[in-house]
Amino acid sequence: MSEKERRDQLLDVTAAIVRDEGFQAVSIQSVARAAGISRPIVYGHFGDLAGLLEALVKRETGRALAQIRESTLDDLSEGDPNELMMASLGAYLGAVEQMPDTWALVLTPPEGAPELLRASIHRGKAEILEQLTRAVRPGLRRGEPASDPELTARILSAMADEYARLVLSDPERFPPDRLLGHARWFLGQLES
Repeated sequence: MSEKERRDQLLDVTAAIVRDEGFQAVSIQSVARAAGISRPIVYGHFGDLAGLLEALVKRETGRALAQIRESTLDDLSEGDPNELMMASLGAYLGAVEQMPDTWALVLTPPEGAPELLRASIHRGKAEILEQLTRAVRPGLRRGEPASDPELTARILSAMADEYARLVLSDPERFPPDRLLGHARWFLGQLES
């Protein structure tokens, strides 16, 4: 196994422990045991437990931000606002469905999550809200600028994140198609 493959394996094992048991269950010993290797190999890749957790947080938040950038809402004046919002939401929910462990860490940080994770989530959220505020400034209806783009962005972001948490918590009951149907209905109500 290459050095990169081993590192990825150890981060995958760590993510699984966090998912199943929380951050408090992560130790160099628990990761080594789950990976079927000795502790010195884990130390060799990450230095210590803090280094391991930092690498996990960077990887997972980096993955989430990369996916969210792909689903970023463009300026609503560049097409039909509802269709642009639906396409962005669909891409976001698809990303959540594709990488549920990553998004579970970002959307519902488990008990005992390191401050680094919380700070990274906060920075990512601020970046997304700033971009979304710019996107909705032209308004949800053509020719009618948003009266408060920042508040509109916050509400849309909160809705999208709640939809994503529903996909994570009960994907059978809340598949993306159901949530997108509700979002389409909701946006239609705003036009009335």
